[in-house]
Amino acid sequence: MNSLLKGVNLYLIAMPGSGKTTVGRELAKQLNYGFVDTDVVIEKTAGDKPITQLFAEFGEAAFRELESNVLAQVCGFTQLVIATGGGIILKRENWSYLHHGLIVWLDVPVELIYSRLAEDTTRPLLQDVDPRAKLRELLETRQPLYAQADLRITITEEETPEQIATRVIEEIPTVLKQNIHPPEDRSLDKRN
Repeated sequence: MNSLLKGVNLYLIAMPGSGKTTVGRELAKQLNYGFVDTDVVIEKTAGDKPITQLFAEFGEAAFRELESNVLAQVCGFTQLVIATGGGIILKRENWSYLHHGLIVWLDVPVELIYSRLAEDTTRPLLQDVDPRAKLRELLETRQPLYAQADLRITITEEETPEQIATRVIEEIPTVLKQNIHPPEDRSLDKRN
């Protein structure tokens, strides 16, 4: 499966709670790729502080800057599936990094996201009186940006991460015909 992408990274973009990490791990397994979750890298870079704490201490603007720095570092490697934070698409400069690979939008309905996140207190942007309305507002703002992805996968509640990953892989050949060139090999496995 690794030869399918010829080393090109796969970037997952989507709303919070869309399953980027879970689906990303499954994609990495099926593609024989490495897996990186930018939120985990951000937390480690910031001294193992959780995202909620980073937001509280430094604010969203500082967090977004850290997020861009991490994305810039990660895109220097190949053969990775990269789960990004839900708001990574908000900064224009991040698109130049994302375009180093194939961008996949996991399009999940707001009601499904809400049911997944209803009890989650770790999402800073969803600490709101009406989290469902906040999710709708976020999606409305971000949807035109997510829609710039190379591939859109609309997800239903019944699908497993394995099924979603298989669907993504089945769609990749169609997208690769659209002029995505394999980068030089800079996989994480080959660094010193």
